[in-house]
Amino acid sequence: MDVFLSGLLFYDIGFTGLEHAPTPGTEVWTKDIGYSPGGIANFAVALSRLGLRVSLAAAFGDDVAGEYCREQLTHAEDIDLSRSRTYPDWPTPVTVSLAYDGDRALVTHGRPPPQTPDELIGTPPPARAAVVHLGPEPQDWIRKAADAGTMVFADAGWEQAERHGEAILAQLSDCHAFLPNDVEAMAYTGKDSPYAALEVLSALVPLAVVTLGGDGAIAVDRTTGERAEVGGLDVPALDSTGAGDVFGAALVAATLSGRPLAERLRFANLAASLSVQRIGGAAAAPFLDDLEPLVQHEK
Repeated sequence: MDVFLSGLLFYDIGFTGLEHAPTPGTEVWTKDIGYSPGGIANFAVALSRLGLRVSLAAAFGDDVAGEYCREQLTHAEDIDLSRSRTYPDWPTPVTVSLAYDGDRALVTHGRPPPQTPDELIGTPPPARAAVVHLGPEPQDWIRKAADAGTMVFADAGWEQAERHGEAILAQLSDCHAFLPNDVEAMAYTGKDSPYAALEVLSALVPLAVVTLGGDGAIAVDRTTGERAEVGGLDVPALDSTGAGDVFGAALVAATLSGRPLAERLRFANLAASLSVQRIGGAAAAPFLDDLEPLVQHEK
């Protein structure tokens, strides 16, 4: 495999075209709706559509949502699920995304998976790269993957920074790259700007990237001595769900192809800009054929 991934999978339902936030006691009709696997599946689908061989270890519920996600990932997206598992009497997590005012609100239902990532994975399969969402508890499989020569790309949610920031940053010693957004980067470093946060993070991992939403991204690659910054692209945003995952997947793909840092950021930026013009996370991920004409135009 080119990329091995582990993380929490969701069944995503996305509503777009809302003129405003829903008001209690009222009913709101939307213009469009989309369904797709979400969570770590956003990353996996985006990688597969960019031409990489992808293996995913995730928990699936033995329910309609879990069956749908398995079917889509295996047959529609050609993703290997041999390291995944279906659990009876465990509900597949579900997220509803409401897109309005250029952003989105999320409502999620779910329970922790029956097994930890280490129990699910055991020894990770050989892969050129791995993608993981870091939490407060260290995951032994990450170190095993790194020791085997796999480049580990990691992210972490901002909500864990206050209570578990130190524990999460300590895990970066086994990672090749850390890919937070600006809010997450500042939360984990205690800095008041994404640029200052990047300087702190670049001392902890060989490749530090901070995304700036619609304003682009900044990065430092200590393995090559490169620094780069790209601005945002002015595109009509329909649904931003999963755009960060699509950016990260494109960055992984471009890194594996050995591109210069600035080119990697531009490629990832283009991929994310296409995804926000479509509904959903995984469903909105662009194919390589979608991106190649844009890349050639930029050159």
